[in-house]
Amino acid sequence: MKFIISGKNIDVTEGLRDAIQDKIGKLEKYFKPETEVHVTLSVEKDRQKIEVTIPVKGNIIRSEQVSNDMYVSIDLVEEIIERQLKKYKNKLVDQKQANHFFRDEYIERDYIEEEEVRILRSKKFDIKPMYAEDACIQMELLGHSFFVFMNAETDQVNVVYKRKGNTYGLIEPEI
Repeated sequence: MKFIISGKNIDVTEGLRDAIQDKIGKLEKYFKPETEVHVTLSVEKDRQKIEVTIPVKGNIIRSEQVSNDMYVSIDLVEEIIERQLKKYKNKLVDQKQANHFFRDEYIERDYIEEEEVRILRSKKFDIKPMYAEDACIQMELLGHSFFVFMNAETDQVNVVYKRKGNTYGLIEPEI
């Protein structure tokens, strides 16, 4: 694999470069040697972010991870990409898509597909009209990270959610 490593607001040290090549290099068993791996490291305050993009014909394999330690982010991004590859391997074989980017051993090996999305619980509740600020208070009282409500101003179903830094977000439908 050919690594193209760049940094935003961070010097890409030899230690970081080695960690990326060691950790993400584990994915080499899936790809042919000429496959390019684009890695971008960035730092914003205490957020250490890594973005990995692997272009393959007609598709892009991509993951982005953030933590307060760049080495932790590197570990996380490798795990996510490997999980993605195992999950979508059968789709690649079935569609005969972009097979020439991957090693034959990867294509021929069977991986157990992760369970598909299953809804385990369904819940019904009365939606009472309320203002977004009241919905935030109700969400806090319930200890949830989001809350669905009927917006008293628009008569539409909205969602408030908790963001980082003790701020809130509002999701409204576009009509």
